[in-house]
Amino acid sequence: MTASPNGDILAEIERRVLWLSTSMIHHANRIRPNPTGMKVGGHQASCASIVTIMTTLWFEQLRPGDRVSVKPHASPVLHAINYLLDGLDEAYLTTLRQFGGLQSYPSRIKDPDAVDYSTGSVGIGATAPIWGAIARRYVDTAFGDTGSGRQYSLVGDAELDEGAIWEAVMDTSVAELGEIVWIVDLNRQSLDRVVPNIAADRLSRMFDAAGWQVVVVKFGALLESLFAQPGGDALRRRILDMPNPEYQRLLRCTAEQVRLRLPGAGTDAADIEKAIVDLDDATLLRAIRNLGGHDIDALRHAYAQIDDTRPTVVIAYTIKGHALPTEGHPQNHSSLLTVDQYDALARDLGTDPARPWRKFDDGSEAAALCAARAGALAREEIRRTPPPPVPDDMGRTPSGTSTTQAALGRALLDLTREAPDVAQRVVTVSPDVTSTTNLAGWLNKVGVWSPTERRDWFDDDAETIMHWRERPTGRHMELGIAETNLVGLIGELGATWSRWGQPLFPIGVLYDPFVERALEPWSYGIYAGGQSILVGTPSGVTLAAEGGAHQSITTPSIGLEQPGCISYEPAFAIDTEWTLFASISRLGRPDGTSSYLRLSTRPVDQTLAAVPADAAARERRRQHVVAGAYVLRAESRPDVVLVGMGAMMTETLAAADRLADMGTKARVVCVTSPGLLFEAVQARRGLADAPTWILDQVFPASRRAPIVTVLDGHPHTLAFLAGLDGVGGASLGVTGFGQVGSLEEVYRYHGIDTDGIVRAALNLVE
Repeated sequence: MTASPNGDILAEIERRVLWLSTSMIHHANRIRPNPTGMKVGGHQASCASIVTIMTTLWFEQLRPGDRVSVKPHASPVLHAINYLLDGLDEAYLTTLRQFGGLQSYPSRIKDPDAVDYSTGSVGIGATAPIWGAIARRYVDTAFGDTGSGRQYSLVGDAELDEGAIWEAVMDTSVAELGEIVWIVDLNRQSLDRVVPNIAADRLSRMFDAAGWQVVVVKFGALLESLFAQPGGDALRRRILDMPNPEYQRLLRCTAEQVRLRLPGAGTDAADIEKAIVDLDDATLLRAIRNLGGHDIDALRHAYAQIDDTRPTVVIAYTIKGHALPTEGHPQNHSSLLTVDQYDALARDLGTDPARPWRKFDDGSEAAALCAARAGALAREEIRRTPPPPVPDDMGRTPSGTSTTQAALGRALLDLTREAPDVAQRVVTVSPDVTSTTNLAGWLNKVGVWSPTERRDWFDDDAETIMHWRERPTGRHMELGIAETNLVGLIGELGATWSRWGQPLFPIGVLYDPFVERALEPWSYGIYAGGQSILVGTPSGVTLAAEGGAHQSITTPSIGLEQPGCISYEPAFAIDTEWTLFASISRLGRPDGTSSYLRLSTRPVDQTLAAVPADAAARERRRQHVVAGAYVLRAESRPDVVLVGMGAMMTETLAAADRLADMGTKARVVCVTSPGLLFEAVQARRGLADAPTWILDQVFPASRRAPIVTVLDGHPHTLAFLAGLDGVGGASLGVTGFGQVGSLEEVYRYHGIDTDGIVRAALNLVE
């Protein structure tokens, strides 16, 4: 690493970063026209607390291969730094929180400058570099060197209240990732108040218990020098022991008030008075603000201690609103400087409010350092490897009785034989449910990924069916029971095409009832450009014996409602294969999308799928399956259309047979993707840009009839079909918590059994 720049130059850049970040927010709220009067917002105080940390990182510590996740409310600081490094045009500085401008929180996809990790969802962006580190290691092992670099997370202390943080920190695989570095901005404030009980010692113990190296940066050079003077030990104890709100109140005091308040009423009061008695007012006020997170040399010393053999957390004491008029105020989180305060800040920092975006003068040492760091941090252009073509169809027709869940495992094994170049890029992830989700065969074939090789002590046990061979070349990743970690990992595995040019095909498998627990972080991953497949299995009240706690109700509509995602709920094994391969083919590319497959453990007679024997007709069926729906029973003049999905196709077909016995002709449609059908309906109405041909094929106007929809989930998922072409309809599904019982009892309870479908159809027809 090159020699460290002069501390005075770094301090000059630090002041300019503070000014620019404050000015961006000021312009957005005080200068830019706002005819609606709606709050624009921004976080000047949150930015100020981390300015020193970010300045020392970007202008001294970072290397080109490093990646940084910036705490959400510090996005203006990131943009200010990128501007000084010539990575952002000046025209954008006036566009914070404006349509088409700088985003409210760092965004890889939407911001015009370099952003390594999208943040904004509390706790999720902070943990993303952990999964990014695993993804990078995987790419290194499988496809070649991606270079080296640390994965930094800049985290606000209040963000450590989020459970997702600790799920990630405590995962056993994380303790081996020496490239992980977290820097905690310990400003001891949250959105509404000074947090009374956050303590570095408690946080240190928690990280240490997880196997992390802990570096605490409490005080700067001025305070440390006072601690070395007579009475200094008492002063140190007083500052460390006083409650957070009491310390914060000192920041709002005059020097005279500090002299009265700081000694306190304890036995050390006289010693503390001696320690500060000879300090002039300005030095005293600087001293109580001289925390380690605002001291360049203290931070340098902390960075030098990082050993890269295990994850490191640097806990840096800071002040929210540091160097601003709002410094330390308990309600400063969203407060904005007044025009007068802004002008006063300009005078303090030696800047001109009339020229807020001025860079350093050419030829100055600060300008030279900015130019040097811009060159040092330049990254090579990513050369993207195109994803291999994914087969459409393996050509086999399943027979007998099978489940869509079992079909997943078989399809993955087929890839290893028929398309090994595709299988090589498939990475499966599960939260301790590998065997119960039918991935045992795949796992035995490809092995389990681990940063280091571990012996399988049961490899010679004849009764062991699933072989747990852990090595860096494994292609299955097993996490603890933490769905947030799972989707965080597949999100980063699904972003390797854009980070390092190597596409992966990540498939996360978890119990469907817990998809909603994972939905926010998975949505975050999609928003951040991570393309993945999430498989929820087993699903619905079809999981009858497990009862309401394990029966998913609202998950069928997730794919319909989730941007950047296509959902499938296949009814038969062949549907599972086709939709899985179609989903894989959409991964690892700039225009790619994620997918959600909802599978079932219900054994189904596969002959009910009536897969055409003719090659052209088979391909036509496959195209319909992938597009969202297909006709399973054709009627030229139907009295009613029965639309089923997933596990309910057995009852739907049985209902059609009974209606036929009564002289009522039923056309039967199997829906595989409600989301794709909804987009087609919207496009037909001019409200979306999507193909509409599937509607003409499956719901032609010439065969319109009242529609009964039925699914193992909330009926609103398919309810929009009842209004298609102006026909009436009935929507059957699950609207209450599930019950324990047999399949027949549970279906009857929810009105989705064959009798319920027949009744609904007759009500419409008659």
